[in-house]
Amino acid sequence: MDRYHWAERTARLSPERDHHEIYRILVSHEFPWDMTQSLSFALYRTYAVPSIGRLLFDTGELTERAQQRYDDTALLLDAILEHGLAHDTGRAALRRMNQMHGRYDISNDDMRYVLATFVVMPIRWLDEFGWRRLTEGERVASANYYRELGRHMGIRDIPATHQEFTAVLDRYERDHFAFDAGARAVSDATLRLMATFPPHRRAPEAVSRRCALALMDDPLLDAFGYRRPSRLERVLVHGAVRLRGRVVRWLPPRKAPFRSRDLPQIRSYPDGYEVTRLGTFAPGCPVPHPAQPPGDGPHGATAD
Repeated sequence: MDRYHWAERTARLSPERDHHEIYRILVSHEFPWDMTQSLSFALYRTYAVPSIGRLLFDTGELTERAQQRYDDTALLLDAILEHGLAHDTGRAALRRMNQMHGRYDISNDDMRYVLATFVVMPIRWLDEFGWRRLTEGERVASANYYRELGRHMGIRDIPATHQEFTAVLDRYERDHFAFDAGARAVSDATLRLMATFPPHRRAPEAVSRRCALALMDDPLLDAFGYRRPSRLERVLVHGAVRLRGRVVRWLPPRKAPFRSRDLPQIRSYPDGYEVTRLGTFAPGCPVPHPAQPPGDGPHGATAD
């Protein structure tokens, strides 16, 4: 396998017909670290829309149980990516997401914007920091992957192309980014959580926080009321992440797929988990039952 093995593989696939397989390759083989970072920042930036950030604050989930909510989000999206929506596990993960969203009055515009961040932010991240940029076919496949997911989530008026997703995102942020005290509290809680992830946990929390802020654009920083980093901070942090990309260019391609459950920062389920029990539930649901032995069953942490 040479360094461009997976790029050559995606080039032979159809972005219209094989979008799930192409996107799975990008996340699990070609850019696992970059996709994890960019998707985390994608979800994070949605807090800067007050209707989203305030709702997340009001639930208390991201300020009081940030670790578990991070883990649940990553594991549910991972299950859909790994198994697909034609598989029982993928459908169960989608059902859990829809049940959680259905408990709240979330506008279609907000849902569509969140979907757009998952298309646009990885493209922008890889353009700046990746060991290579996405091909046009990979960009089309990424948009088609989230178009399909969005349809199954009941989102209306989904953009047709990655360019349209970009236009939706930029317009929505221009019109809706604003300061909200609750959203700022959610942001602060998230930054504190990020400071406990490797390799950040080896540095003082203040350093980790400054590094994270240096990767953010000015409209996002202004919406949260954060001081803009100095030019030197940005040069150093951006330069370090770009250097990582240059190093990765010379590494061999990943053979075994990388899953979100393999991440060291996923810490809520050391004894395994069931997809159907991830996420939040209405009070009293689900009915408690005996814990499943570690790794037992198709959704345990040690499952293939």
